[in-house]
Amino acid sequence: MDEGTTLELEAAAFRALRDHLRERSEVQNIDMMNLTGFCRNCLSRWYQEAAEARGIDMDKAKAREIVYGMPYGDWVALNQTDASPDALDKFSGGR
Repeated sequence: MDEGTTLELEAAAFRALRDHLRERSEVQNIDMMNLTGFCRNCLSRWYQEAAEARGIDMDKAKAREIVYGMPYGDWVALNQTDASPDALDKFSGGR
């Protein structure tokens, strides 16, 4: 497979993941972190870092809006719930 096709497939896989996470807004970032070691914020940070590595000026807010599909504060207000004590314990290393 040539490099261009590989790049297209990787981009398509990213968009599928991004869209899936947008559709599954009930899944909280802390639960993702506890289970997978990454969350939507990580994905947006990686996006921002990739842009900056290519000389594209991008701040955290813009990168998060690309991943969340809306401004981060709006997503939090619509979707984020308080983390359970169990989730907080796992996140802090209590496993």
